Amino acid sequence: MATQGAHAAPQVLVRGIDRGGSVCVERPLRHGDDPQTALREQGWEAGQLVSIASARTPQVQIVVTYRVTRVPARPRAARSVPHAPGLVVGDNELPVRYQRVAAYAVVTSSRGILVSQASRRTGVAGQWGLPGGGLDDHEEPDDAVLREVWEETGQHVQLTGPLDVVTQHWVGRAPSGRLEDFHAIRLVYGAECRTPTDPVVHDVGGTTAASAWMDGVQLSRARLSRWAQPLLSRTYA
Repeated sequence: MATQGAHAAPQVLVRGIDRGGSVCVERPLRHGDDPQTALREQGWEAGQLVSIASARTPQVQIVVTYRVTRVPARPRAARSVPHAPGLVVGDNELPVRYQRVAAYAVVTSSRGILVSQASRRTGVAGQWGLPGGGLDDHEEPDDAVLREVWEETGQHVQLTGPLDVVTQHWVGRAPSGRLEDFHAIRLVYGAECRTPTDPVVHDVGGTTAASAWMDGVQLSRARLSRWAQPLLSRTYA
């Protein structure tokens, strides 16, 4: 789990458009929401992810747009928020709500797919996943993912378009020890690296321990992050 940043998370809006491009529905992504579930609650089924756009109002506002079709609305089902494995909570300890917006990339090249390994500063040390990370203050997501990929792998890449929006909601501890009701919003892009080099972690001492190019066989044997594994499998399958 990442530490809380010094700035507030940008507002994320979920928008649905019809085949003609007209806006059918738009609503803020609330704490703990998944965009497709949020649309379904309003009576819309999300199809293709059309775009991840941003605007300054004056803070960065992110708009995630899906092609949608009309379906019966599904009221929000009551559910408990999962806790991190082994979490111990004090008698009077209450979690702090924290929503983190981050941008990641599935990067392909002639050398394979680019992956980064989580360091001991995270709760998933040793797992391999997608390069990327949290947005800096007033940073737009497409700028953030290019910066993060270079910091974690030393590669210069070109974005090819939005792939997915992956959310996760749980209660756990930040590296600082603070108990958090944590909502991760991960904006995932496709990207290509036309001049791949040996990966180098520039952000030494951060949340990335190593980075590498892997082919399908290597990925199938690697210990992959649970949220990134479906995206990687979709790419190398």
